[in-house]
Amino acid sequence: MSLTSDPPVRPPAVPDVAGRHAADDHAALEVVPVRHPWRWVAVAATAVLLAQFLNGLITNPGWEWGVFARFVTTETILHAVWVTLQLTFYGTVTGFALGIVLAFMRLSDSPFLRAVSYAYIWAFRSIPLIVQLLFWFNLAYLYKELQFGIPFGPGFVSFDTMNLVGAMSAAVLGLALHQAAYAAEIVRGGVLAVDGGQLEAAAALGIPRLRQLRRIVLPQAMRSILPNAANEIISLFKGTSIVSVMAIGELFYQVQVVYGRNGRVVPLLMAATVWYILLTTVLSVLQHYVERHYAKGAVR
Repeated sequence: MSLTSDPPVRPPAVPDVAGRHAADDHAALEVVPVRHPWRWVAVAATAVLLAQFLNGLITNPGWEWGVFARFVTTETILHAVWVTLQLTFYGTVTGFALGIVLAFMRLSDSPFLRAVSYAYIWAFRSIPLIVQLLFWFNLAYLYKELQFGIPFGPGFVSFDTMNLVGAMSAAVLGLALHQAAYAAEIVRGGVLAVDGGQLEAAAALGIPRLRQLRRIVLPQAMRSILPNAANEIISLFKGTSIVSVMAIGELFYQVQVVYGRNGRVVPLLMAATVWYILLTTVLSVLQHYVERHYAKGAVR
């Protein structure tokens, strides 16, 4: 044991000869990039197929691009596009408004409200949309008039069902009720994705339930709701073509009428296809910006 304050003498460091030799060996290694020959084969094959497809679009006279250009912006087609947008807008707004109510009914503590909501979702997801549309279109066959008054008692106001529910009203009603069943599950899934601890903290701070829903739950749930909701809106937009069975002048119906007269099936179908692609692209761009708005607190 040393009685002085001098630091202990350390032995001289032994050079790491093995480590130095290992570093020299690594420096001498030649770096060879990983080769993916089959990836290049797949790229080449895909490029050839794409080139052939584009060449067919340009050179095949069966596409009749002149006829397509003549009809794609005619007044008849543009009016049909406007009708399609109306059906999509009204069906989406009404469907999601009802879907939000159904979603919170399923999340309710009341067994009766949960059962009613579940039964509605089960029924409208089970029945094909075309059947629902035809049912609402023929509502006057079952009910000659609708009355408003005392339940199971006398009515004060009555409406003729034939004049009240026309083709357009039946289409909007059928699309909205069908959409509500899917919207309810989308909203319910988004609400369940929010951490329950945040609601407990908000309740502990004395924040009212409605404000918790509006300022805490829904802004966070929107990040889960928006992708699925956008898919449903786009599906509804394309699904409006099914109302052609009710002789409503939406895009697909008008295209059928035109090519039924002139026999130019392919160019008229391409005109409808281009409008569907264009408007779906616009909806996708809107979806991107809305998602980015609600992801401000989550995405860096």
